[in-house]
Amino acid sequence: MPITCFSRPAFKSRVVPVIVLNDPNHAVPLAHALLEGGIDVMEITLRSDAALASIEAVAKAVPEMHLGAGTVTRPDEVQRVIDVGASFALSPGCTDALVDAVKIALLPFIPGVMTPGEVMHRRAQGFSLMKLFPAAQAGGLGMLKALGAPIPDVSFCPTGGVSPENLKDFLKLPNVAMAGGSWLTPSDALTKGDWARITRLAREATALAAEVPSA
Repeated sequence: MPITCFSRPAFKSRVVPVIVLNDPNHAVPLAHALLEGGIDVMEITLRSDAALASIEAVAKAVPEMHLGAGTVTRPDEVQRVIDVGASFALSPGCTDALVDAVKIALLPFIPGVMTPGEVMHRRAQGFSLMKLFPAAQAGGLGMLKALGAPIPDVSFCPTGGVSPENLKDFLKLPNVAMAGGSWLTPSDALTKGDWARITRLAREATALAAEVPSA
């Protein structure tokens, strides 16, 4: 990949599904369901033993999906997610060792932050798009508004506490590029293979996001 720090990802969706998959056989139909609902990005988290196989399945079968590996917390995970086809990675927090690993690997990366000091530290390393996590516990809308004044050149993807009820409020903020959430892929829908429900949830989220002009 050509860059490690980016502020304008290639995907169009301003809603990023945060996904835990326990069965890699669900990965491809899930990707198609999200695309049908207007979402062209998915964050498959490394929170299950099926994560790497799921990423690999989508990378091979659904190349039009922008595929992120989430919950990347250790430097040795960077090459693993690249090897299975992830096009970018995200973390709930970040260490300098992890930053070194993604820069060596040239993997586009969205580091997780929670405090102004962390934001400034990652900005000094070249990042202009960061993941505010856990957003609700970090202060949510109030924190993002407070960060916008002194650090206006950083954009965020808040995750953790984002829902259909507050999605538009987050996206209205000038320093929010996108928002992530797990409500788009409920565990019971995944277990049942209810792809129609996931497509409906994706369409609803896409419609909500479309009501808010991009900054």
